[in-house]
Amino acid sequence: MRYWTEVREFYRQFRQQYFTTGSILPSSRALARALVSQMRSFPKSEGFGSLGGRRILEVDPGTGAVNTQFLHHILPDDRLDIVEINADFIALLERRFEEEPDWRIRRNQVRLLHMPLQTVPGEGVYDFMISGLPLNNFPVALVREIFGGYRRLLKPAGVLSYFEYLGIRKVKMLLVNRRVRRRLHVLSRMLQRRIKAFQIMEQWVFFNVPPAVARHLRFGETKLPKS
Repeated sequence: MRYWTEVREFYRQFRQQYFTTGSILPSSRALARALVSQMRSFPKSEGFGSLGGRRILEVDPGTGAVNTQFLHHILPDDRLDIVEINADFIALLERRFEEEPDWRIRRNQVRLLHMPLQTVPGEGVYDFMISGLPLNNFPVALVREIFGGYRRLLKPAGVLSYFEYLGIRKVKMLLVNRRVRRRLHVLSRMLQRRIKAFQIMEQWVFFNVPPAVARHLRFGETKLPKS
């Protein structure tokens, strides 16, 4: 898919469904490379993968900007599940797997799931999870549910990689009403507790619009903070 075609589709969805899209542009190649860096670093290391290869889950892929990067690093025995709530993005991804050669060769290793993350079945299923969910758009209670889904679906040695835009909550707090400002303040504290408890690495990505930070978390056997 040509870049500007991807941008137009992403912007159209942003205008129609800002709550679940959360950005006006797809992720840059630099951000995509940062998000898949943990998966690339552990192709067959102890604790990752098993008989039948690694299990990988991508959450909220949008137009597939990150897929284009990590499909090159999928091994023959790996299995990739892609969960997306936006029906238009699901249809677009289906077309890309049918029409684009780099995608088509991996089609039999991929399952598209049209559902929220919270309803994906299983426990301790995935070795790697890459998420593009716009957490800053969501109510605090929903973000707690999402992190519960991350924790439930990842294996103890598994890694969650997600991103947020640098300083976005601070900027938003200057522009919104008191009710939204309060939500962002509570959300920021909640996310910081999880980052402090579980983050194993972060990567700042300035070649993205807007600049972003990719965060890599491992939950292990510990419990999520209560709030």
